[in-house]
Amino acid sequence: MADGPRAQLIHIDVDRRLGHEWDEWDGRPLPNQGNYDSSPALFFAWSAITLAVGLGVATFGLFLLEPRLANAHPSVPVVLWSCLVAGGSILWLWWAVLFLSFELRRPLLPERLAERGPFLRLMRLTSRLANRFGRRDWVENASVKVYNSLAMMRGRKVGQGELLVLIPRCLSKQTLDGVLGIAGQYGVPVFVATRGQLARRVIRERQPRAVVAVACERDMVSGLHDVAGKIPVLGLTMTLPSGPCKDASVNLGQLEEWVRAYVV
Repeated sequence: MADGPRAQLIHIDVDRRLGHEWDEWDGRPLPNQGNYDSSPALFFAWSAITLAVGLGVATFGLFLLEPRLANAHPSVPVVLWSCLVAGGSILWLWWAVLFLSFELRRPLLPERLAERGPFLRLMRLTSRLANRFGRRDWVENASVKVYNSLAMMRGRKVGQGELLVLIPRCLSKQTLDGVLGIAGQYGVPVFVATRGQLARRVIRERQPRAVVAVACERDMVSGLHDVAGKIPVLGLTMTLPSGPCKDASVNLGQLEEWVRAYVV
């Protein structure tokens, strides 16, 4: 790979620092050498808990407010309870169809109702809940896998000049060489950021039709939430053997598979 064509590496400096999600890191080795590989089932379990907690909080809040609302007008609580039941039913139905879509490997929902719609919000909320129990990185790894599976079902194809590969600055030299070799082989430009909000700026300037992004789980979930609703993205998470933001590695075989799937 090193002897073949290499993609041009373009650095971009913008305002929000990549890796800010790890500001609380105390310098100790990460669990499992920074490998948070998890089953997609973990996301569905935690997302179901997230929905249950959210609806439970809404139910409890409405229960507490019901007497005051009834004083304003007797029909107000009835209307709000009906809306809550209807909204909760729709959410659980949506979650069930999303789960079936993943299991059957069939796009049962349009993009705007799946990986480029409310799924992105559910990822963030699930991540916040998992963080309270020290399971954030594993759950985010699982959620990104589910997201990628849903996105790959679309079978999207783009031209070489219409795909971008976005990477962080923290890849090891060997991994970076591998990424550039793959991108060069397929004629895909590679952008690296020293700070955040990279994706929005690159997309605005280059106007690609699809993106393959590399990041740790924390930056990936944040980035997908910000960008994936506007443009199709596949997210490749990293292994962090030396801790966050240093000498990270990625599955180069997976990267090549995704690039090839888009442009060949």
